[in-house]
Amino acid sequence: MGDWTGKLVCDDYAGYKALFNRGIIEVGCMAHARRKLHDLYADHRSEIAEEGLRYFAALYEIEREGRELKLDADGRRLLRQQRSKPAAEALRQWLTRQRGQVPDGSATRKAIDYSLGRWAALTRYLDDGDLPIDNNHIENRIRPVALGRSNWLFAGSLRAGQRAANIMSVIQSAKLNGHDPYRYLKDILERLPTQPASRLEELLPRQWQPSSAIAREIAA
Repeated sequence: MGDWTGKLVCDDYAGYKALFNRGIIEVGCMAHARRKLHDLYADHRSEIAEEGLRYFAALYEIEREGRELKLDADGRRLLRQQRSKPAAEALRQWLTRQRGQVPDGSATRKAIDYSLGRWAALTRYLDDGDLPIDNNHIENRIRPVALGRSNWLFAGSLRAGQRAANIMSVIQSAKLNGHDPYRYLKDILERLPTQPASRLEELLPRQWQPSSAIAREIAA
């Protein structure tokens, strides 16, 4: 990540800790905290987990309302301060009460401790309308790679693996820029042989303008 500094939305993976020691601000992912209780309920039909999920649902319902209202960052911050902050405090108090009633080392205790141990990071989004409540947006983008990695475990060579990574990065970048990956790749592969080296950046997803033939396909 070079010299980048800012706010990083992430889970509790230990590999991030060094980043926080050099000034990057940790922002917890509420979806990961919720998932601990969801898994507990799905596997064991835990009544405690079911109750806890309702607290998380209240926080996500407020975020849904904010999206429907198409609030800007200032509007989201105000909404969160007025409604999400009290809902988050109710969740914290509930977690604290339940923690004292479940045995050490139990799955329920571990699920609760995950949230309480990262509470400052998990609630940092409440004070910043530019921050999301979780990092699901990014996780959904990398999910195809995570699901397919067993199929790509043996790429043949290091160079082949690097090439595959480059291709997948280009495809995902095309999607993020609103392009149809097939039409994008078809166009740039046809244009590459005659594209001047000094103008290769024009073919990157963020700068690409479709050729007339591709534009007609899109319009059709």
